[in-house]
Order: sequence, then C-alpha cells, then structure tokens
Amino acid sequence: MLLTPFLGQADAPWADAPPSVSVGRIERLTGVASAIVDARPIDVWLPADYTPDKRYAVLYMPDGQNLFDASKTWNQAAWNVHEVLSKLMKQGRVQDTIVVGIPNNGKYRYSEYYPEKYLALVPAEVREDYVRRAQWGRTMADSYLRYLVEELKPVIDSTYSTRTEPAATFLMGSSMGGMISLYALCEYPGVFGGVAALSTHWVGRPSAWGTPEQLQNEVFPLAAFTYLRGNLPRPGSHRIYIDHGTTGLDAIYGKHQIQVDAIGRDLGYAADNWNSRVFEGTGHSETDWAARVEIPLIFLLTNGHTTSPQVSRILGAP
Repeated sequence: MLLTPFLGQADAPWADAPPSVSVGRIERLTGVASAIVDARPIDVWLPADYTPDKRYAVLYMPDGQNLFDASKTWNQAAWNVHEVLSKLMKQGRVQDTIVVGIPNNGKYRYSEYYPEKYLALVPAEVREDYVRRAQWGRTMADSYLRYLVEELKPVIDSTYSTRTEPAATFLMGSSMGGMISLYALCEYPGVFGGVAALSTHWVGRPSAWGTPEQLQNEVFPLAAFTYLRGNLPRPGSHRIYIDHGTTGLDAIYGKHQIQVDAIGRDLGYAADNWNSRVFEGTGHSETDWAARVEIPLIFLLTNGHTTSPQVSRILGAP
C-alpha cells in the first residue's frame, strides 16, 4: 500500500515560457499576487481580432498548463481549445470569448481540486487518510475558489474587456478539474453561469492508488451526490455539461454520471440547461478531450442554444 503522498505526471508544474498558439495570442500574467493560495502564472488566450471595443465572455479553465501547447505539456498532448474556439467564433456559433488558463499547483493539485464540502461528508478515517496521502496534509479547495472569485476574476475583468455577469462567466475542466469546476458553480452561482465537467473523477482518489476496479470505493461518490443534491443551482440561468468516455479511468464513471443526472432531473433540469454525454471508446487524456471540446463549448457559449433529447440523458431514463 502506498504510504506517501502521491504526485503524478499530470500534476507537473507549469513551463517557464508561455505556450505558443497557432491562432490568436497568449498573454501571460505573472504579477497576480495572492494572499490566499500559492501564486502562479496565468495564461490568457485572446482571439486574433480581440479589441477593447467589444466585450467578451470569459472561460476559466483549471489545469491550465495542458490547454494550448502540446510541446510544453507533461504528455505532449493539449486540448487545443484556442483552435476550436476561434473556429466557432468565426462561424458565429458562439459568443466572443477569452480563455483564462489557471495551472494546477503541482503536488497540491488534489488539495485545491477536491471539494472540501464533499470531503466533510466522507467518514473521518477515510478523510484523514485522503488528506494525508493525496493532499499532503493541506485541504484548500475553498481557498482556491476564493482565489478565483476574489483575486483572479477582478484582475481579469480590470485588465481585459470582459462581460462580468454570470451569463458570460464559465468554467470548464476535466477529471479533478471537472470536479472543482462543478463545485465552483455550486458555491458561487452568482458568479458563474455555466460549467463543463469532462471525465469527472467522481471516485476522488488518485489513480496511483490502484486499478480502476480497486478505485470503485463508493464513499467519495456518495459524498459528492449528497452535496450536489443540496447545493446545485436550481434550474434557470445556469448550464451544466457532464460527460465521460468508456475506456481506462473513464470506464469507472458511467454509474456515477447516471446518479448525477438523476439529481439534476429531480431538481428540474432539462435539455436546454443540462447536457450529459457518453463517448464510446474514448479514455482519459487531453487527446480525448480535445476531440470533443467543440460540444461543451457550443453548449456553454451559444446564445439561445438547443440540445437534442437523444444526447441528453437528463430527459429520459438512465
């Protein structure tokens, strides 16, 4: 049994140089001080025709070192979100948007990304083991969200020509990044208007703790479901997108996503504000998320979008 804290390749620190992009441009903000969490560089992607004469929606993305430039990522793969978003904006399919890439904090990724209020619902012995082994003794998700809302967002809104209202402020992440993004929507529904959580790691534990079969301890998912049932924003102006693949780690998530969909359905969500998808034959990597990132981008950023019932489980039986 692993007795020391876990640090995986996905938790690698950010590159010293900002990422290179094929369309638009990256501005790296290195002077964003924080009194709440460890400071880190912020990479802001601006479309090629960015102008202060327009106002832009903002998409905040955790694990920001994996978004734009595969040559600078731990596994030589990236979301390439800038390329897809640029294409969709040129086609008029989504609103004008900038992307704020927030790198994870290396070995403290699980500390910042696993929701504290989920963890509070886990039995004490399991919780203490998790904090020691996965979080290096530091539980910081609520502090991380305060950093986003109280420190980073004001800098972004004062530096760039943004629309500041919830209807133009979104989050998108994968795995643990999807977990913290959904948590942020619940904790700050007056700040964020929508979230996309791809391949959400409902099991909570680092993959290094065992095989996919061994990770299927239901303590962590049940804690998440209990929290979400009481804290998801009520249907209305918020949009929620959730998906998973069917291979590797993603093979674990199907039954959990069905439970989360049921919670959303019970709360009154429908296809226009809840989109749940399964991507057969896909796994748990930036390459997989890049291949389908157009779908959540359109769902979150399109004005007056619609969703087919055939691809949204929220309307039908699980």
